[in-house]
Amino acid sequence: MTHLPYIAASYVLALGVPLFFAISTTFRLRVAKRRLAVIDPRGKR
Repeated sequence: MTHLPYIAASYVLALGVPLFFAISTTFRLRVAKRRLAVIDPRGKR
């Protein structure tokens, strides 16, 4: 029996989870910037 599937799964998770967090954070940051631009009067300077 080989342990290759478990090793491959751990690499996929080790790369996939931080990538998912990075992408979701990028989208949340874009939304937050848009919402802030609507309510912040200093954005028009």
